[in-house]
Amino acid sequence: MVLGLGTGSTATYAVREIGRRVSEESLLISATATSAATGALAVALGIPLRPMGDFSKLDLVIDGADEIDPSLRAIKGGGGAHFREKIAVAASRRTIIVVDSSKPVETLGKFALPIEVHPFALGLVQRQLQRMVATVTLRLKPDGAPFLTDQQAYVLDAKFGTISDPVDLAMRIQALPGVLAHGLFIDLIHEVVIGLEDGVRVEKRHENTFNRSEQ
Repeated sequence: MVLGLGTGSTATYAVREIGRRVSEESLLISATATSAATGALAVALGIPLRPMGDFSKLDLVIDGADEIDPSLRAIKGGGGAHFREKIAVAASRRTIIVVDSSKPVETLGKFALPIEVHPFALGLVQRQLQRMVATVTLRLKPDGAPFLTDQQAYVLDAKFGTISDPVDLAMRIQALPGVLAHGLFIDLIHEVVIGLEDGVRVEKRHENTFNRSEQ
């Protein structure tokens, strides 16, 4: 089985559990990582790792999200890995998102939308996003220097307010020259696992409706 390993604080729990099963249960898998940080963790845990370019298809991606709505549309990219995450998810037969109870929302937009931009196009993209009535901020590191992705690109965090039509917004942003990836994940997620104080809730996408199960 070929797994795509997500990036971020929640996805790290899954990566560590996969590493435990590889070590203690002789789980036979190959994996690819969606960021350098996840790749380093996977290697440290003994997970067999290969570059994403080696695979045309993945069997399963396990990742986190910053927000997810009832149609399993999500905002991702809080960790700046959404370019590689979207490639992995697009290549996967199945994608499971793991979140805590603060991440499900009725409508996307509370979390700023991360947009990865080639440095050559930074000013152009920032101006075009502002014309879409977005508050746009260049993501910085704690020391005040620009945050750079694994592709050595910038991230603009754009606040649109309530996103009433994520599909239209996704198409308009992706059409801007210089945009490498945006954090809207539309029709790519099959299942979300929500950690609650008293257990876990699983919600599955099926013809734009949920199949709900309590575990």
